Amino acid sequence: MSDQQTPAPGTVSWFDLTVDDASAVRDFYANVAGWTPSPLTMKEGYDDYVMMTPGGAAVAGVCHARGANAELPPQWLMYINVVDLDASLEACAAQGGSVISGPRSGGGTVRYAVIRDPAGAAVALFQP
Repeated sequence: MSDQQTPAPGTVSWFDLTVDDASAVRDFYANVAGWTPSPLTMKEGYDDYVMMTPGGAAVAGVCHARGANAELPPQWLMYINVVDLDASLEACAAQGGSVISGPRSGGGTVRYAVIRDPAGAAVALFQP
């Protein structure tokens, strides 16, 4: 994000959908929402997809439920920006939530984790 402004804490910066057959769901959203998929080759040798608006802005990801994503629920997952991921994960546990996945590095200083709130809903926390 060096060429972009750092997202404000508490805002939503991204959406991902993790499913068994990302290629089929990619095509669904391409036809229904008008998004254009852009392949993103994963280190395991398959493609996930960055979904682009007609104007070329990246707005979401459609991912295969494989590797580190295998345990993620098949639902749209929003990423909430936080200042301190470790502190947010401690607060999650203290408030009755749990960590589903992570924390993981997204390159550079970027870190994220997927949590489940006390009601069972999943959300990702993102530290830019």
